[in-house]
Amino acid sequence: MANNYKLNILHIDMDAFYASCEELINPSLKNIPMAVGGISNKSIITTANYNARKFGVHSAMPVFIAKKKCPNITIVPIRRVYYKKKSNEVFNIVRKYAYRFEQVSIDEAYIDILDKNPIIIAKKIKDEIKEKTQLTCSIGISYNKFLAKLASDWNKPNGIKVIRREDVPDILRDLNISKIHGIGNRTQNKLNSIGIYKVDDLLRLNLDFLIENFGKQGKYIYEVIRGKDDRQINPKRSRKSIGEETTFEKNTNNKNELHSYLENLCEDLSNNLKRHNVKGKTINLKIKTESFVTHTKSITLQEPIYEKKDLVVLQNRIIYSATSFFY
Repeated sequence: MANNYKLNILHIDMDAFYASCEELINPSLKNIPMAVGGISNKSIITTANYNARKFGVHSAMPVFIAKKKCPNITIVPIRRVYYKKKSNEVFNIVRKYAYRFEQVSIDEAYIDILDKNPIIIAKKIKDEIKEKTQLTCSIGISYNKFLAKLASDWNKPNGIKVIRREDVPDILRDLNISKIHGIGNRTQNKLNSIGIYKVDDLLRLNLDFLIENFGKQGKYIYEVIRGKDDRQINPKRSRKSIGEETTFEKNTNNKNELHSYLENLCEDLSNNLKRHNVKGKTINLKIKTESFVTHTKSITLQEPIYEKKDLVVLQNRIIYSATSFFY
C-alpha cells in the first residue's frame, strides 16, 4: 500500500473512447444517440456515446437490444487502427507525467506520480489531452489502484475525483456491488442470492465467510472495500490473452458450418499470435447461444502452441470431449 496513504496513484480513463473518436471524424454524431459496434443486429455494442447511454445503451449489449431501447440510435462500424492511433497519442502524453506508467487497455492507464500535487497533475494531463487530441478523460486519484479506478468513474465524463483514506469505507457504502472491480456477473449473482446488493451489505460479511465461498477473490473483496490494495503499478504489464471471435448473421446449429468458422478463427488466431511473437498453453472455446447464454470450455497443454493446425486439433479435442455441452 502507498506509504502514509499519499495520493500518488492516478487512474486515467478516456470518456466513451471509441464513440468519442468517431465524433472527431463526424462531429454531427455528437448531438445524437450513437454507438460503435457490429453492423448486424446480433453484433455487440463496444461503446455508446453519452446521448445513447441516457436510453440505457451500454457496452456488451447486443445491437438489436440497443435498437429497442433507442430506436433512433446510429451504429458506427469499428475502426480499430484509428482508435489505436488516438490511444498512442493520448498515452504518450500521460507517460510524461508518470514516475511509473501502466497501460491496462486501449483507453485506460495507471500512473504513479510520487510526491507531486495530484490535482495539479490531473488538470495538466486533462488539458494537454484535450488540446492535442480533442478528447476528454476522467481521472481518479487515490492511494491505491482499486480506489483510483473507482474514483475515475465517479464524475464521468470529463471529471476528477479524489478518494482519501479517511473517506473509506463510508464513501463506498451506497455503491452497488457491481461497481467493485473484481466482482463479475457470477459473483454478483451469488451475492445477490444471499441478499448482498450494496457495499454496505458486503461490509457485514466476515473474512472467513468470503474466503470459504469465494476463495482468494473473497479475501481480495474483503480488503479492497476497506481500502486495502497492495497491487503495484507494473510498467512491464504484458497481454495475458489473445482471442478471435465472430457473430453469425443468423443462428445456426449446423456442425459443418460451425467447424468451418472455427477453422477460420484458428487461422486468424495463429496469425495474431505470430504477429505478437507469442505462444499459448491454455486454449478456451466460447459459444453463445441464441438466448445469449455463454458457455466455455478449455484445455491446458504442457507445451505452448501457435500453429493453425495445432489450434484446430486442440479445439476439436475440446468439442469432442464435450459434444453434448456444445451441441
